[in-house]
Amino acid sequence: MTGIDLPKIIFVRWQSLAEQQTYRVRIPIDDWVRNEMLTPHPGYCRLNDTHIQGYRNIISIGLAPGGIAKLWLIGPCIEPIEIGRFEGMINPDGPYDGMSNGEHYRLPSEHAQRYIETHGIPYDSW
Repeated sequence: MTGIDLPKIIFVRWQSLAEQQTYRVRIPIDDWVRNEMLTPHPGYCRLNDTHIQGYRNIISIGLAPGGIAKLWLIGPCIEPIEIGRFEGMINPDGPYDGMSNGEHYRLPSEHAQRYIETHGIPYDSW
């Protein structure tokens, strides 16, 4: 999204296909993150062997089973910074804003389901 102010709060709702569960989380964006997005940093672009002055201007969100959301601040040719790890809560409305009566229509593929049954879900990895 371009042309908007830096975020103060990010709301995320997602479906964990591995668990057939819907989560939501409210993520506050602290002032240090907002300041970091406005601060230029030297960076090295390996792709074209150039040195730049760039910004960490992208918030990347990783979502994991168990309701975990992890955020990083990234920018082209600059090392990422981890913003934090946040625990979401189960969304009682379920998927599709409650329009599906709690039914999850997207199921893991047979291969993915077999993997989950064999290896489990690595909740501790995040």
